[in-house]
Amino acid sequence: MISHVASDNVAGGKLAAQYLCEALEGAGKVVELEGIAGTSAARDRGQGFNEYMSQECSGVEIVAKQTANFNRAEGLTVFENILQAQPEIDGTFAHNDEMILGAIEAAEAAGRAETIIFVGFDAVDDALQAVRDEKLAATVAQQPAEMGRLGVEVAIRYLSGEQVESYIPVDLSLVTLENVP
Repeated sequence: MISHVASDNVAGGKLAAQYLCEALEGAGKVVELEGIAGTSAARDRGQGFNEYMSQECSGVEIVAKQTANFNRAEGLTVFENILQAQPEIDGTFAHNDEMILGAIEAAEAAGRAETIIFVGFDAVDDALQAVRDEKLAATVAQQPAEMGRLGVEVAIRYLSGEQVESYIPVDLSLVTLENVP
């Protein structure tokens, strides 16, 4: 491999944490739904989220952290169990939108969705609709068009004999009700 052009998942996890911290005004009880253990996306998104929370938002307590394998059905089941075990949940971050959409469904069924701020990752179509419907507060958006543009640019530079970086991180953005497409 010459160069890897990809989303900066650590920065994305931090972006989600910063949003959730501000939405909770720096205090509350939060759940983290993790992706498939050992994958770089789960590791990096979790790292960014947890680093920000521990360093910049110490008033927020992560009361539950469990894997739901990037899967909506598992997100629902796992979150049902967490809802039963945790009488107070103020916010939830999931390493992808599928898991957060499952968690929202579980919270709605339990009558607790209105009191929890949900934040996802990937900005998939269903998540964008959930933002429009005001069920999902925010989702971290990757920028595939920018990744493609940078990939072509790096390939051209490499083929022209230039040195290229081995890793090129691509910025992410936060989608909320204010800027949802």
